[in-house]
Amino acid sequence: MRKTIVAGNWKMNKTPKEALELIETLKPLVAGRDDVEVVFCPPFIDLMLAVEATKGTNIKIGAQNMYFEESGAYTGEVAPNMVKEAGCEYVILGHSERRAYFGETDETVNKKVLKAFEHELKPIICVGETLEQREQGITEDLVRMQTKIALKDVPAEQAVLAVIAYEPVWAIGTGKTATSVQAEEVCAAIRKVLCEIYDEETASKIRIQYGGSVNAGNAAELFAMPNIDGGLVGGASLKADFAKIVNF
Repeated sequence: MRKTIVAGNWKMNKTPKEALELIETLKPLVAGRDDVEVVFCPPFIDLMLAVEATKGTNIKIGAQNMYFEESGAYTGEVAPNMVKEAGCEYVILGHSERRAYFGETDETVNKKVLKAFEHELKPIICVGETLEQREQGITEDLVRMQTKIALKDVPAEQAVLAVIAYEPVWAIGTGKTATSVQAEEVCAAIRKVLCEIYDEETASKIRIQYGGSVNAGNAAELFAMPNIDGGLVGGASLKADFAKIVNF
């Protein structure tokens, strides 16, 4: 039985003071949900504070990105050992905003996935199509390719710790949401390609999230789909309503 995972991607929001205020607001609202894994992914500057503020709770902390080198002359980047030592358990990799604005490719995502596992970080691997790609009918082909490349050289025993986040780019921050049927179709296709890469048993253990304007009103319907194991939540994770998604 796969455990539902609801992760909040705070993106470039919340100063340290604001982050602490949000965490203190949400802690009692999500407490006691042992059947749901709750993850906050704040900006780098908030990570250590967030780890400290959530000690002894059911909340885990993830980073929004990391580089694939251990150290070096990479101004502005953050190394995987830094993320790990800060106390993170998860790291988001390959988000569509990273791909669109910062030139990330399927190949660099794979490098980061491999490096995350080296440092015992669980990657939340983002895949998804633009509106143009959906209209061209290549959604399934695209997410299959993204998933295969991201997991290249990742053995099954590590792959089961990963989370795949299907995020249709056209639904991120737009208020548009894929219908539960549309989301399930793509998540089922991802599950199928995981079977091809590994085997049915391994694929059945890997969690697949939906991300793209998930909110308190649509979470229950989305999470009820057989191949959707939770959500990667953007804007709705920045307010108390996030707890309603956790408590779907």
